[in-house]
Amino acid sequence: PVGEIGDLYIAGVGLSPGYWRDDDKTRAAFLDDPRSPGSGERIYRTGDLARIDEDGLVHFLGRADSQIKSRGYRIELGEVESALVAVDGVRECAVVGVETGGFEGTAICAAYVGGDGLEPPALKSALAASLPTYMLPARWLALDVLPKNQNGKIDRPELRKRFAAAAEQESGKG
Repeated sequence: PVGEIGDLYIAGVGLSPGYWRDDDKTRAAFLDDPRSPGSGERIYRTGDLARIDEDGLVHFLGRADSQIKSRGYRIELGEVESALVAVDGVRECAVVGVETGGFEGTAICAAYVGGDGLEPPALKSALAASLPTYMLPARWLALDVLPKNQNGKIDRPELRKRFAAAAEQESGKG
């Protein structure tokens, strides 16, 4: 339905026949098109989440595997990232979940690259205009550049380590 977050599927003439030499992975991701049963048409489950707006535009929200549970709520971290990167001055960002071992479950942590004077209180306030309170990051990390892996993608495991180390350092100060 309009506005609901769901799995993103693609179809059409450019669709690949499947994963090369990986029948199991192909069967899991390439499915018969439920809109035309028995036609031989297929769809591909991308592993991404999206939502359709009132105008029929599809909004990409990030990977389906970046959903966490924090304070009893299921949260799609890509949605938090989309809101954060829309804030003036934020050049790049990544949102990760870090296990706390406490009531919170998983803390929402945001790393960002921004201009001078871009501080967490201002970012949190800007995000509060577009996100519910339970989706606001609890921890922040300002960086000159986000860590990247060999493929040039954001290194989320490295960010989780940095947030965990910062939390340990803070708890050692008390």
